[in-house]
Amino acid sequence: MREPLIYDPSNDAIRTNPFPFYEALQEHDPVHWSPAIKSWVITRYDDVRQVAMTSNMSSDRLRPFYEALKDERRDILSGVMRYLNEWLVFKAPPEHTRLRKMMNVVFSIQLIQSREVAIRKTVEQLLEAMDQTHEVDFMEKVAVLLPAYVILDMMGLPREDFAQIKRWSDDLRLFIGTSRSEEDKYKKARDGADRMSSYFREVISQRRNSPGDDVITAMVTATDTNGALREDELVAMCMLVLFGGHETTTSLLGSAVVALIKHPEQKQNLYDDPSLIDSAVEEFLRYDGPSNSIARVAAVDHELHGKKLVAGDRVFAMINAANRDPRRFDRPHELILDRTPNRHLTFGQGLHFCLGAPLARLEAKVCIGSLVAQYPAMRFGKGDVKWLDALVMRGPTQLPLVLS
Repeated sequence: MREPLIYDPSNDAIRTNPFPFYEALQEHDPVHWSPAIKSWVITRYDDVRQVAMTSNMSSDRLRPFYEALKDERRDILSGVMRYLNEWLVFKAPPEHTRLRKMMNVVFSIQLIQSREVAIRKTVEQLLEAMDQTHEVDFMEKVAVLLPAYVILDMMGLPREDFAQIKRWSDDLRLFIGTSRSEEDKYKKARDGADRMSSYFREVISQRRNSPGDDVITAMVTATDTNGALREDELVAMCMLVLFGGHETTTSLLGSAVVALIKHPEQKQNLYDDPSLIDSAVEEFLRYDGPSNSIARVAAVDHELHGKKLVAGDRVFAMINAANRDPRRFDRPHELILDRTPNRHLTFGQGLHFCLGAPLARLEAKVCIGSLVAQYPAMRFGKGDVKWLDALVMRGPTQLPLVLS
């Protein structure tokens, strides 16, 4: 008799390599109730896409969670919720529609494309600074810094502020990413939100008095038929842009390098034919993407594969599982850099398609392309590859490399 499947993201084996477990869920229990996280876990491609698109599910998932709290966590998280409730990813129409239209103007394709020269320069500087004679941690030396520097430059913020911003962001991620092992995650998230919001309030005040050529100024001056963004909306948007602008891309860069080293023939293909880089980035996003899952709340009672989901139930649609569903992808567990078609779900679907997708793609294209061109013999170092403790995000936190 087969042992019952129980999805528990705190399990080290699942955190390191969740894909065998996802495959088992797809085959035997595609709508899985996990007692470990008291949530439904959805793993098949078509079902995950439906969760992202259907009106049966709501993206307003933090407010019900917060309102249901009856202990000291409610007071601890009040400051966090003040801003996260304003984030696009947790909004539903019509509020989402209004904010998304304003942010689409701020983060135009033209703006992203105009950053390519600056991104290439930053990549060149970071790769040159790596020690070629000793083992290096790619996450520390490149993957964390590149997206951070890019988004700080776009926001007109000094790079030297990153050390403190990173601490606040890491603390906030414990709550947003649904950490399973950090006992003080709520207090840390509150402190991170308090410090980051205070920082941005000061910056916003400076931009009102002295506008610049940067994203924060563009947000401060943006208007629509309802007027400008409210102060809390501005602060929240700054926090979202900063958090989303570096956390996801950091994970993408790290996972891409891990995938290439584990598939040396594909690494060699990319070295031999650099024009593969665009399709390679899409394959990195599919194969082991930075968005492990999206979280939703059942808006109404409904059934899926014979299981009854009750209004208010939490649902995690596992994007990384969907991206390897054999019902959608041929040879799903293989890294194939010229894979086509490649309709992965990593950046979401519909209303909540990732605002920063073009920037993440550009940074990965420039960074991974340059890395393989300069260090085609790169391999794992002696240390372990370590992975995020997070349910909705995935990526390495430590990646030891020997470059040549």
